[in-house]
Amino acid sequence: MRMFATGLLLAMAVAFVALRKLAGLHPAWAPALDWAIAFTEAAMVGGLADWFAVTALFRRPLGLPIPHTAIIPENKDRIADSMATFLRENFLTPQVVARRINAFNFAAAAGGFLSDPGRVGQSRIRAGAANLIADVLESLDPDRLGNQVRAGLARQLERVEVAPLLGQMLSAMIADRRHLPLVEGAVRWAGEALEANEDMVRAMIRERAHSLLRLTGLDSRIASSVLDGLYKLLAEMIVQPDHPLKLKVEQMLEGLAERLVNDPETRARVENAKRDLIANPAVGQWWQSVWERLRRKLVDAARNPDAVLAGQLTTMLGELGTALQDDPRLQAQINRFARRTLVGVTARYGEEIVGLVSGTVKRWDASTISNRLEGAVGRDLQFIRINGTLVGGLFGVCIHAIDRLL
Repeated sequence: MRMFATGLLLAMAVAFVALRKLAGLHPAWAPALDWAIAFTEAAMVGGLADWFAVTALFRRPLGLPIPHTAIIPENKDRIADSMATFLRENFLTPQVVARRINAFNFAAAAGGFLSDPGRVGQSRIRAGAANLIADVLESLDPDRLGNQVRAGLARQLERVEVAPLLGQMLSAMIADRRHLPLVEGAVRWAGEALEANEDMVRAMIRERAHSLLRLTGLDSRIASSVLDGLYKLLAEMIVQPDHPLKLKVEQMLEGLAERLVNDPETRARVENAKRDLIANPAVGQWWQSVWERLRRKLVDAARNPDAVLAGQLTTMLGELGTALQDDPRLQAQINRFARRTLVGVTARYGEEIVGLVSGTVKRWDASTISNRLEGAVGRDLQFIRINGTLVGGLFGVCIHAIDRLL
């Protein structure tokens, strides 16, 4: 555009010289050519005037120290302060921000974006979140992170007295009869263990039997009777809900729950056992191995775009978007939070934001600010030069017509 505007100005100058030469060679043509000469002459004046005005904004025309030229470089600090004031008064006041965003539904817009699985942006969000998780897990020292997590868990466990919690959980299980499957499972496990070690039980009974019983062969019958009795007892405990031994076990559990909550001695023993368990090096090594396996699985899942983690992130984002679109109460809460946050940020950091703008502009050198502003509005300024050339020529024709009339 600069070359076009300059070329148009040069074309007017060449046309002016050519027309003057033609008027001198052929006087008869002079009255007719006077109109064209008036156009080109005024066009040159208008084009030169606008060239000077546009150039004077950014630099000194022809490098001459003419007053009131290079306006932007010479006044960049004042321009920076004016820009900051304009931003602060028209955009970054709490009242303006609140008024502008009051009618905007942040939650619905975000919900529409997240609930559309075909959006490229959503897949980028999903991939970015997965890669961020993987990068964080890989950048951290595994041993140090595992030790920190373990130390944090240990500190939390040390602060919590587990005995009353265990007692309350046990009492709730008994009240809801949820302990019965555990008791029945223990009985079945005892039956399977007895069956698996039946020969050992028989051998123990024979060893403890009297020699006379062994000579008469009664030891084998006694062992079979004992085993049959134990099998029968375990079967009855499973089948009969109110079996006396099962009730006895239930009473023992109720007593244990009561002692865990109210008995200081029992609570102290549980706390000592908890501290010993936490301080056990074997527990620390076990946790370290568990954490490392978990960390590696998370990294592999995050790095694999087709893994379950990516699908779960997609599902989670879609469900969040649907909820934001369909739940008016959630929308109201999110929008209220967004408005309060933006207004609060504006009130608290508005001065810092405009200060950042003005400070950045002030730190630019003269050539930088000239080049950036000229790059932003230079095309329109060259249109001004073109318009000045053409409009100047039209006014020259008008002035020539008035002159002829007078």
